[in-house]
Amino acid sequence: MSKLLMQLVEELNRGSLRVVDLTQPLSPDTPILPLPAQFNNTPKFRIWELSHYDARGPAWYWNAFETGEHTGTHFDAPIHWISGKDLPNNSVDRIPPSQFIGPACVIDIIAKVAGNPDYLVVPSDISQWEAQHGRIKPGSWLLLRTGWSRRGGADYINLKDDGPHTPGFAKESSELLAKERNILGVGVETVGTDAGQAATFNPPFPNHYLMHGSGKFGLAGLANLDQLPPTGAVVIAAPLKIVNGSGSPVRVIAIVSSS
Repeated sequence: MSKLLMQLVEELNRGSLRVVDLTQPLSPDTPILPLPAQFNNTPKFRIWELSHYDARGPAWYWNAFETGEHTGTHFDAPIHWISGKDLPNNSVDRIPPSQFIGPACVIDIIAKVAGNPDYLVVPSDISQWEAQHGRIKPGSWLLLRTGWSRRGGADYINLKDDGPHTPGFAKESSELLAKERNILGVGVETVGTDAGQAATFNPPFPNHYLMHGSGKFGLAGLANLDQLPPTGAVVIAAPLKIVNGSGSPVRVIAIVSSS
């Protein structure tokens, strides 16, 4: 083992570094984004027992499960959106695994979301963050801390008569992050990387359109972003290697300094 890798293991064992789980539990209670009735909706997570040290399998316990690719804490690949359908290495099985790891930049908009659940991150939010913490480096994960993961049940989707109401990114911010900052992708605490009302935007779902059209990724359904500093954490988000998969439930972790 190289000295660098050995040092990483030693720092983790010593407690100088710690691992933060950014993943929400996946169960039949996991909220699902409701699409209009004319579209196919993703199935809710379903799990059933195959054996439990019994006649069905005397020495083992295991389950089977069924779910959509974009359920719970999940990874969006470029092929997920029409703008990324013709890009190379655009599905989860073809993305180079080195791209699942990157430094995290965490932008906190909790106060703004508290007064407006439809709040959109605008370029001035990004420039203000950079004035404090430095320019966002290429290959970073841009994580949006909204406090939304503390919500449960119906409050998480926040569905009204005109659709969901959740925060997200203005089109101009997604374009800046994808094209001018060349990030790996964005991560959010909400059910999807676009705002709840994004179906009404121009173009519809602009973060999906611009990020995936630029070969970038999305992480949705994150948790525990309050345990990450604005900079300095490393995020690892490796999806299942589904052939031609548009995404995957994912266990997202971050490595942070304990000091």
